[in-house]
Amino acid sequence: MSTYERELEVALAAARAAGVVVLRYYESDTGFWEKSKDNPLTLADLESDRVIGEHLRAAFPKDAILSEETVDDPSRLANDRVWIVDPVDGTKEFTKRIPEFGVSIALTVRGEPVVGVILNPAAGCAVWASQGDGTFRDGTRVRVSEKARLEDAVVIASRTEISRDQFAPYDGWFAELRPVGSIAWKLACIASGEGDLNISVAPKNEWDVCAGDVLVREAGGIYVGFDRTTRRYNQPKTLIEAGMAAGPPALVDAFLAREKTRATQLG
Repeated sequence: MSTYERELEVALAAARAAGVVVLRYYESDTGFWEKSKDNPLTLADLESDRVIGEHLRAAFPKDAILSEETVDDPSRLANDRVWIVDPVDGTKEFTKRIPEFGVSIALTVRGEPVVGVILNPAAGCAVWASQGDGTFRDGTRVRVSEKARLEDAVVIASRTEISRDQFAPYDGWFAELRPVGSIAWKLACIASGEGDLNISVAPKNEWDVCAGDVLVREAGGIYVGFDRTTRRYNQPKTLIEAGMAAGPPALVDAFLAREKTRATQLG
């Protein structure tokens, strides 16, 4: 029995139950409103959050939960075990009927991500991992790409960041720059070898990336900041403002080395 077998089973069950809810809304037209500029919220987010919370609290009543759609409880900072949840990551894609979003559930223990599940209900696909046991996509073990050269790499990145010309500094660096929606889904794709490298330059929150971090690590990759730091989760400030890169270690290292040279030349 693996260390986190029960936690993974509960996370998968919660994600699948939430996925049923999210898919029901996806196939209808429920509308949305904005929490803040360019930050939509739907009934699917709220109901998915409720379903996930019910599953996690029933199974692990002593654990804390940090979720995008639940008011933060600072007592989580004193808890060794914290679930980090995004009930619908990629709500913009969801509202536009682009099937690149996901339910994202992770468990951290003393800041270390140890269980991750990302389920894309529109694609009918789930990717999951637990510490030391590898990453699986619909039951088949997967690994990150074996690419090591930037010029050979397919980079999957935010279509919003691409549209804002935030990748202009990297023009010509890669074989392909491919727009994909949710960061959680992007990380699930990297862990599955669908794309070689993910680069994100805009801020993101812990709930956006924690589960994907587990998937990438257990698939043989790394997920680090442009300064090569590894994220410790369940921080008082959940916003991650630094650029981040995910993929096979050699490819991430190649990008970070070239990015450091570029930044140095800019002064």
